Amino acid sequence: MADAPYLIILALLEQGGQRAMPLQGLSLREPLPPAGDPGEVARAQALELLLRVWQRSAAAPLRQAAGDQSLLVLTVPIDALQEQLPALKARWIATGDTTALVEELRALAGGLWSLGMEPRGPLRFLPLA
Repeated sequence: MADAPYLIILALLEQGGQRAMPLQGLSLREPLPPAGDPGEVARAQALELLLRVWQRSAAAPLRQAAGDQSLLVLTVPIDALQEQLPALKARWIATGDTTALVEELRALAGGLWSLGMEPRGPLRFLPLA
């Protein structure tokens, strides 16, 4: 992992019969622990992404495209962000193969989590790596 990894929050959704993968990210000063909680920085980035997704729902109804894995958090080296992530995104949008996407992200990422919450509970990060 590079000295300054990049934190990415991504949503896997469908809107108007089309798959979409909006992203939100931030450069980190230090790597996150792969099995730990990515913390407040990830929560803040997730909130920003979810607000953008919410705004997007004004155009047409949205639905999760991958069940419990529809909201993912990962850290990647900056070069992977620029070189590999766009290809992964394009493949998933074309095929909808979430299993393959998660496997490719697992190989690429320094940490991979799904993001969820229980009713009336806090956000929780579940390690996928």
